Amino acid sequence: MSIKSTIAAAFAAPFLLSSAAFAGPYVNVEANASYPDGEYTSATTDLHFGFDGATDKIAYYVQGGPSFVHTDSSDDTETELSGKVGLSVALAESADIYGEISGITDEDATGDSIVNFGGKVGVKYTF
Repeated sequence: MSIKSTIAAAFAAPFLLSSAAFAGPYVNVEANASYPDGEYTSATTDLHFGFDGATDKIAYYVQGGPSFVHTDSSDDTETELSGKVGLSVALAESADIYGEISGITDEDATGDSIVNFGGKVGVKYTF
């Protein structure tokens, strides 16, 4: 599946879920920096547009847009495309399980376009 198909499917997901209460669009600006051993190496700033919604026990979101990636070694900023899809399911009144899959465009060592994927899962307990 191409990256365009993946992004289109991700943006369509909220509309395809069964009778969800659609909460609506949002903008998410997020910056992440890396400081291994206390030295700055890189930073990525996302400017994402997304949609979120929920049913009785399930909350979800899908977002994507440009990411501005700065590396200290080249002192250069590249613009990439990135996105995230997330889901949270209520296990009990005060416990949720959640997961997220993310991706960002990049180039490999030969200059070919690639997509780097990441993911996370967790449990949130509310007191």
